[in-house]
Amino acid sequence: MAQIIYCEGDIFTSPAQVLVNPVNCQGVMGKGLALEFKKRYPEMFRSYQRQCQEGTMRIGHPTLYTDSTPWILNFPTKDKVRADSRLEYIEQSLCYLVERQQELGVHSIAFPKLGAGLGRLSWSEVGPLMVDFLSHTNWDVYIYIAPGDTRY
Repeated sequence: MAQIIYCEGDIFTSPAQVLVNPVNCQGVMGKGLALEFKKRYPEMFRSYQRQCQEGTMRIGHPTLYTDSTPWILNFPTKDKVRADSRLEYIEQSLCYLVERQQELGVHSIAFPKLGAGLGRLSWSEVGPLMVDFLSHTNWDVYIYIAPGDTRY
């Protein structure tokens, strides 16, 4: 059974084995948290761009980058760069993770508020969806809230 822990602070300070990076499927990490991941993990970014070009980065199929510590889970919340995130896309990717939790080899994972920043989704919808799916894992789940963010 999952342990879900809410943390106020910087996701990059998380003790989790995996950090979740919300992405699009076009190979662009130009703003927000994704841009910070790109700066910190340039090899991961190049791998992500290749996946987008090859069509393996797609909605409902997050990809795990294991050539860094921590590992990075590129989690598509939208198809196009300038589009809003969609709740059903987040749901599809969460379902994918839960179904494959054993084969992924993950024991702890840190999420931002998926799609609730630049993606313009409501945290009041996204948060319960995340908890509903992630509570069916055996992971320690950290959900990071930016300092000063009172919308959770």
